[in-house]
Amino acid sequence: MIENAHVETASFIWLIVGAVLWIAVPVAIAIIWKLKKKEPITSILVGAATFLLFALILEKPIQNVLAFPTAMGLPEHTVSRFLNANPVLLALVAGLFPGVFEETGRLIAFKTVLRKRKNKETSISYGIGHGGFEVILILGLTYIQYIAYAVMLNTGTFGTVVDQVVSQAPEQLGSIESVVSLLTGFSFADLSIAFVERIFAVLFHIGASIFVFYACKDKKRFWLYPFAIILHTGMDFIGALSIFNVINLSAWTLEGIVAVFGLLTFFGAYLLLYRKYV
Repeated sequence: MIENAHVETASFIWLIVGAVLWIAVPVAIAIIWKLKKKEPITSILVGAATFLLFALILEKPIQNVLAFPTAMGLPEHTVSRFLNANPVLLALVAGLFPGVFEETGRLIAFKTVLRKRKNKETSISYGIGHGGFEVILILGLTYIQYIAYAVMLNTGTFGTVVDQVVSQAPEQLGSIESVVSLLTGFSFADLSIAFVERIFAVLFHIGASIFVFYACKDKKRFWLYPFAIILHTGMDFIGALSIFNVINLSAWTLEGIVAVFGLLTFFGAYLLLYRKYV
């Protein structure tokens, strides 16, 4: 399949459009918000840096060592075998890690480097940085990588790379074939699904940031911090149930679930806290 794979021009175009969108849109939103609200750019950058530290540098490696050691080049162990034999529990762990790490990252950021910024706009600035940087890293850089793969497929050099990877890690063949299948059939519908999902994911991050901001601002509202963890865990838990084939949901159904969490979290935080309190 890989040897004969070819990425059509239309697919190339949508990949390029996606790469531009995933980088330009978050940057544009951050600039517009800063200019409109006269917000320090550092509040946005702190959100981005906190996502990088807590989600990518801390969360992912620890989660992989616990549940997916082979992804780290490590042998399986008792805990990983137990989790992988119980997909519901595995999905819960997959949802709990981002919930705990990312919301704790928000808490620490508001308690430390942003502790002197009491204006409520700081919460949205942080959320834009956190959610926007996730878009750039998770989708922007991924689409740039996809474009490089597509060029390699069409020039016939991708097979050599695959042979080298598979010779060292045979278990990666399935993932490589999935990527090739995605690239050769990439369409506007695929781009639309990703775009819709990211809109609501960013709204979720902004809403969660408002919750945790007020949890730090008022001791009586500290319960909003664990509440944000529960919301984040619940959203990712449902997605993980689908990924691990516990439940069978279409891509648009999953996006609908993300939309519900994103809208409820954002508007709940915005209407009940952001607009109501200074």
